[in-house]
Amino acid sequence: MHYKPYAFYSKFVTVLTEKIVMGNIEKKSPVSDVSQKEDELHSLILYNDDVNSFDFVVETLIEVCEHDPMQAENCAWIAHYKGKCVVKNGTVNELKPCYKEMTNRMLTVEMK
Repeated sequence: MHYKPYAFYSKFVTVLTEKIVMGNIEKKSPVSDVSQKEDELHSLILYNDDVNSFDFVVETLIEVCEHDPMQAENCAWIAHYKGKCVVKNGTVNELKPCYKEMTNRMLTVEMK
């Protein structure tokens, strides 16, 4: 029996080439971390403060976050008693306008 060391190598290269051609080897696309983070869901959190009135907070949640009156009041109560409340979820791009407007109205909010 004649031993051919290149026979194994030849079969290995053929199998590897077929896997690459068939798409079995995962290739990472050059996607930046920034665009991935923008697609992830984040939360807009309202914190309780001693400055703004309860009614002002409710009105702001209705106008800025598009809450219905019941939802806005419930979020205001949760923030009042627990210290904070998630008022909206979405991507960074979806939450930025609400965050900016709420901070302009002097409410304490955070995006996480």
